[in-house]
Amino acid sequence: MDGTLVDTEGLWWEAVEQVAGRPLTDADRPDVLGRAVEHTAAWLAAATGADSGELAAELHREFADRVRAGVVPRPGALDLLTALADDGVPTALVTASPRAVADTVVAALTALGAPGFTVTVTADDTATTKPEPEPYLAACAALGVEPARCVAVEDTPTGVASAEAAGCAVLAVPSVTPIAQGPGRTVRESLIGVTPALLTDLTGSQLTVMSWNLWLGGGLVEDFRAKQLAVLRSCGADVVGFQETGQLATQELAAALGWHHHAAGENLGILSRHPIVARLGDPEVGFYGAAGVRIRIDETGREVDVWTAHLHYTPYGPYESAFDGLPADELIAHEEIRLAQMRDTLARIAKEAEEDRSVVLVGDFNAPSHLDWPDVPWPVTKAAEAAGLRDSYREAHPDPAASPGHTWSPIHPVHPEEGPHAGAPEPQDRIDFILHNAHGLRTLASRTLVTGTPSPWPDFAANEWPSDHAAVVTTFAL
Repeated sequence: MDGTLVDTEGLWWEAVEQVAGRPLTDADRPDVLGRAVEHTAAWLAAATGADSGELAAELHREFADRVRAGVVPRPGALDLLTALADDGVPTALVTASPRAVADTVVAALTALGAPGFTVTVTADDTATTKPEPEPYLAACAALGVEPARCVAVEDTPTGVASAEAAGCAVLAVPSVTPIAQGPGRTVRESLIGVTPALLTDLTGSQLTVMSWNLWLGGGLVEDFRAKQLAVLRSCGADVVGFQETGQLATQELAAALGWHHHAAGENLGILSRHPIVARLGDPEVGFYGAAGVRIRIDETGREVDVWTAHLHYTPYGPYESAFDGLPADELIAHEEIRLAQMRDTLARIAKEAEEDRSVVLVGDFNAPSHLDWPDVPWPVTKAAEAAGLRDSYREAHPDPAASPGHTWSPIHPVHPEEGPHAGAPEPQDRIDFILHNAHGLRTLASRTLVTGTPSPWPDFAANEWPSDHAAVVTTFAL
């Protein structure tokens, strides 16, 4: 907002100088520009010994007085907002400023003829603000759009960091602090000449893939089919690989959505917005195994193979580690069944794939990743990596400590099974994956997905989220 849509960075700079009682210098920029009022107030408090709450209130007052005196739109900003409104493109204002300041600026813009915003997210609306991704994730969720399908227009490194961490494409128009070019980022001197079509081009050609274990078809949760459909309609996925379909889920969901589908055996299924031009693997696959489809992305004839796999659940490595204290070599030795299933899956994929074919493998592997456990080289994911498949979630979130990505289990905080470990903390782990071979695919963003706040076992029947696994959603650039 400040410095992006309206030329308020100078007003904010003046307000901070007034409260600080001294001229600001370049060294002050990181704590002044693109920061929440509370951050700047705390910074001033540390330097002056004054109360940060009183400083924040004074900063609010000084800045708001300057905004009310008149704001100047950034070059091209009003034209772009009007063009987006004329094209019916929803917009969100995402700002580190508090609600009162944002409302003042929006009122000033409206008085100048700017259309309103579909969604407004301020520092008052999220637990964290820029440079954390939460504000942009909240805006995307409110718009019902995947972050990778959105373009964030930002003017500060702090704002750029927030948008990119959320998975948005970024158009950077620096106001005071320079911003370098980067992957998924376009830098321009101004918004003059920026059109809705140009913003669309910045997102590029994309494919959003989802992996979802439906938990025995979903029937343990009330109104499960309606809840499944609500998730599929809002998550932005183009292709969905299912496990535990309960035989009927794939067909019924496809009919309700009007999508293409492939149901394999009693457990696996794939939905696709794009036409399915071939069915891959064994259509009579059992409860465990893999099945795939070849989808045609666009009129150019580009095709992608998408496979879904479900591997055996026992013996379960995280239990053997947490409850039985088995060392790494024994944990690895107990992965023989799943490793054989993964090798069979990889052989089927290799048999079907042509040279340079884009391949995506999703699934519930019932095994952790060697990328998450520094002391256990889990062989199932190691085998996939050796076959040339990359883990999209870890590409997007390289640090497992900062972003564990747990998918098991949103409804099991404690161990649900009877026996000596009943009631013990349930090992939380990432056992659901979206892998790809990087042939014409580049990970833009990846996240786990759970809607609502699921009640834990056994009081799960009314949950909004109709599964015992979190889903994984990855957006690829094509």
